[in-house]
Amino acid sequence: MPLAPTVRLLLLTHAFNSLSQRLWVELAEAGHTVSVEYDINDAITREAVARFRPDVIIAPFLKRAIPEDVWQNNRCLVIHPGIIGDRGPSALDWAVLNNEPRWGVTCLQANAEMDAGDIWAWQEFAMRAAAKGSLYRHEVTEAAAVVVHQALERIQSGSFRPRPLDYGDPQVRGRWRPWMTPRDRRIDWLSDPTEIALRKIRSADGQPGVLDELFGEAAYLYDAWPEDRLGGVPGALIARRHGALCRATVDGAVWIGHVKKKRLQNGPGFKLPAAVAFADRIAQLPASAEEFTGDDQRETFREIAYREHNRVGYLEFRFYNGAMSADQCERLLRAFEFARSRPVRVIVLLGGPDFWSNGMHLNVIEAADSPADESWRNINAIDDVARAIITTEDRLTVAALRGNAGAGGVFLALAADRVVAREGVILNPHYKNMGNLYGSEYWTYLLPKRAGVAHAENLTENRLPISARWAADIGLIDQVIESDASSFIPAVEELAEEIANSHSYHETVREKRARRKRDEFAQPLASYRAAELEQMRLNFYGFDPSYHVARYNFVFRVPHSRTPLHLAVHRRKPTAARN
Repeated sequence: MPLAPTVRLLLLTHAFNSLSQRLWVELAEAGHTVSVEYDINDAITREAVARFRPDVIIAPFLKRAIPEDVWQNNRCLVIHPGIIGDRGPSALDWAVLNNEPRWGVTCLQANAEMDAGDIWAWQEFAMRAAAKGSLYRHEVTEAAAVVVHQALERIQSGSFRPRPLDYGDPQVRGRWRPWMTPRDRRIDWLSDPTEIALRKIRSADGQPGVLDELFGEAAYLYDAWPEDRLGGVPGALIARRHGALCRATVDGAVWIGHVKKKRLQNGPGFKLPAAVAFADRIAQLPASAEEFTGDDQRETFREIAYREHNRVGYLEFRFYNGAMSADQCERLLRAFEFARSRPVRVIVLLGGPDFWSNGMHLNVIEAADSPADESWRNINAIDDVARAIITTEDRLTVAALRGNAGAGGVFLALAADRVVAREGVILNPHYKNMGNLYGSEYWTYLLPKRAGVAHAENLTENRLPISARWAADIGLIDQVIESDASSFIPAVEELAEEIANSHSYHETVREKRARRKRDEFAQPLASYRAAELEQMRLNFYGFDPSYHVARYNFVFRVPHSRTPLHLAVHRRKPTAARN
């Protein structure tokens, strides 16, 4: 039977990751009733299905099989990050490692065999030379959104018949691939060229990392960057730059941005900037300065880059997973101050391609001798960046979000005069999921000013993701740019140059200066920060340990014990009666 135009959808997922959030947002905006259940165990899954009674179960991100009695009695759609016929738990890993020119996403119906069910929809895309995580957040997520909508439309039509998997079909190019083991992507530093070393690390980013050895300790490697000028004895560590370490290959070198020690003295390790994880071992390595105004074409580790064109300055900051430590914030502030010293009319703040910013660097905080002190240092450092942007009164600023943003990263973007985002970007403008953290970055000034008091309260209390389009509808951001990831920056450049060369440019700057003066007279900017930090001090140093517990669980990836009620609609109120 065909489904109604709007249906009840249960997202069954290992975690509420970027793909799950994108689907949740789009399906809810399409008018469907959507609830989420974390895949914790079979009994909880069965209970969720019984409570919610969904029309369709969608599994965007699972690490184990759906219970047999669930898929037998409910239509369950599995989102597999592979081309038609690809099967196995390491689909995207193998695609990156094998340098596949094209890959895809398949929406299939769950059955007794992993990834072998009838196919409802599929979408292919060209591969980039990028980390697995980046491909997942862009190409895979975009394709997954397409195939889920297609599958639902086909189910709703009542006339479409899903396609059985047939390896005799010439269009079926995939095959079964086993779990990728550490041996499969082990780097042989004495023979692997740079391109192969990069591909191996990228195939394991952000999990599980490439198991290797640094300074005689077992560690997982992440966040690899090519280096086109340095070199040395293959396998030797030859330089350090801020958080990264440079390691020679047979034909050049790679920068390793992050590592996770296999074991710490008191338990398992967690991901940290490589130079932070081995801070006591790197003194002998020569420091290589970061030249953020250097050659754009150079291949090297560069978290911050600045360039100019047609009276516009572009300040790009690519911080791994969008996390910004106190040191990174301080470097970003110096770079922004440099941009302010330049004869440009507009400064465009470009975050990384995967994340604009996600606020404080919780892993670096967890590694500190005093996490409370490092938290305080970090929030003040990011506040300093926000203040510098807000108080730039002699020119205009644009925050351009080509990747997702969360927590303090959203509010840092709001400090700019104009905020634009690529269609498909997901925002999480709230802090409370991190142990009821209050937050700063002048959000009590910026958020109500843009979205109004009612929306500000809803956004911060509901703890839910929102789409860039809905953010624009409520005034949180100014504009959504309809483009894919590759065409977003050219679109931003066109917009920024239009602003810089507008006949009304000087009048706009005068109005901005007058508005800031009025706001300061009504309530000094410093008072917003003082009030926010008073609450943050309680989060960091007060009697309630919720923030520290939540941060620990996040850093060490402690498995979920339940689905939070703001996601699990079926657990927070009685399910409406159904026909």
